[in-house]
Amino acid sequence: MRWRGRQQSQNVDDRRGQSGGRGRGGRVAMGGGIGAIIMALIAIFVFGQDPMQVLSQTMSQRQSPSSGPVQSIPRSAEEDEAAQFVSVVLRDTESVWSDIFAANGSRYTPPTLVLFTGSTDTACGYGSAATGPFYCPADQNVYIDLSFFAQLQRMGGRGDFAVAYVIAHEVGHHVQTITGTSRQVRAAQARASKAQQNALNVRMELQADCFAGVWASLADEKYGTLEPGDVEEAMSAAAAVGDDTIQRSAGRAVRPETWTHGSSEDRMKWFQRGFQSGSINQCDTFGS
Repeated sequence: MRWRGRQQSQNVDDRRGQSGGRGRGGRVAMGGGIGAIIMALIAIFVFGQDPMQVLSQTMSQRQSPSSGPVQSIPRSAEEDEAAQFVSVVLRDTESVWSDIFAANGSRYTPPTLVLFTGSTDTACGYGSAATGPFYCPADQNVYIDLSFFAQLQRMGGRGDFAVAYVIAHEVGHHVQTITGTSRQVRAAQARASKAQQNALNVRMELQADCFAGVWASLADEKYGTLEPGDVEEAMSAAAAVGDDTIQRSAGRAVRPETWTHGSSEDRMKWFQRGFQSGSINQCDTFGS
């Protein structure tokens, strides 16, 4: 992805370098980096757990964080470069979604991207490495514990555009929140069986994948961001985090009724559909 020297987002809350989850860094234009997401991506983005459920479990299992002094955690040059990258990606999502909303006669309010190390407080509960990259609708923030790059590579999502896809996917959940889609789905889930709840969640996740594809297409059209192989990187990440792939790699039986994010094939299909069309009108996963 062509990103160096390009504009970075102002909507970044950099909490890196703080341990214990209590302090909050200032909102900056981002000259700094990406911290640690270890079991997080596996719990939410990979194994398909609901971010709210994972956060709730984290809250109930943890002890209260220390009220002592915040410890400083050193930043590496590699982390600083990674933070600059995600800030550029976030800025691109802001630009693209602002255009889409304006074309539909409304105004886009972007999320804040929170970079943290180890743990942090969120309006959805206590965020830690076990929660992975996730979107919290209660505060409309995207959270990333930022040694995520290496973790995603180990899962099969190689290349910088694989990371861009994940960020765009989480921003897609923000779009679902501010347009009311998330609220409608949660209301339907409250009246549904567990299998039906899972099926509705799959449709939410696939729509976020489609939105990520739309973003990739329109950002390239506007800024010329894509390099050869970028779309393939996004597709490989989508394939790596399919519920069926994860179940097989864990030695478990493939059980579609337990899926919450969708199969590898469907995740790739919906990203590709969004990318090829460049239109959110092609992202109606609920009516398909």
